[in-house]
Amino acid sequence: MKTSISVTNFSWRDGTMAERLGEIAEAADAGGLDALWVADHVLQTDPYGARPHETEMLESWTTLGYLAARTSRIRLGTLVSAATFRPPALLVKAVTTLDVISGGRALFGIGAGYQADEATAMGLPLPPLPERFDRLEETLQIALRLWTGDTRPYRGKHYALNTPVCSPLPVSRPHPPILIGGTGEKRTLPLVARYADACNVFDTPDGGETTRRKLAVLRGLCEGIGRPYEEIEKIMATRLQPGESAAAFADRCAAFTPLGIDHVVVLTTGPWTPETVDTVAQAARRLT
Repeated sequence: MKTSISVTNFSWRDGTMAERLGEIAEAADAGGLDALWVADHVLQTDPYGARPHETEMLESWTTLGYLAARTSRIRLGTLVSAATFRPPALLVKAVTTLDVISGGRALFGIGAGYQADEATAMGLPLPPLPERFDRLEETLQIALRLWTGDTRPYRGKHYALNTPVCSPLPVSRPHPPILIGGTGEKRTLPLVARYADACNVFDTPDGGETTRRKLAVLRGLCEGIGRPYEEIEKIMATRLQPGESAAAFADRCAAFTPLGIDHVVVLTTGPWTPETVDTVAQAARRLT
């Protein structure tokens, strides 16, 4: 099982933010973790943070560029970018740039978006839900068009590109892996089956019932379009509990394997520390 961490809280109280964030990235890199993810928001939305919408929040793709320079092997991505917050070509250019400067370590996490309060506060576009999913699908189509070097005009319902050019092309082949966030059965999971390399489910405290149901739906959708279900990496998001030992955390994550989970993304309450990263790294070694 792969193991990675997600940084959602930047409120370190000692040292500079750059120093602390760099230390976390270097610890995750040295500890053998698979990936480091950051949330893509412009306001703090972590429900475990102090004063949500008032505490520190960094722009995601700029942050990932900095982390690429501080690391050498760990993969880097967003969990996840809202499709409507940036024009598709600009978003794909950011992902491609990260992939090129990191030597092929970019991960493209994307979703329809959901934070209405953030969008209203900051003047960001967040159209009605059906339109968000339409725009998400068009963004995925544009990304794949750009990454294959297909320069024919793209005409969608919401976006039009006269000459889709991506130069340089990404280092990753065939392209940076695509993770689609969310588990909605009507729109999200069909998009996962059609476009994604990974999906993201949540550690719901119901004995795995929700995860089994969602993955069964995904399997059926893959079978319906003739795509091997095994091609899609199944990622579980879970939270490291305060004081939880590496052994206890590893045992908890091992229980996800029978559910069909390939990869665990770990969040923490409050900002990460080198010690909590080390706990996750120790647990990851037990899981390999």
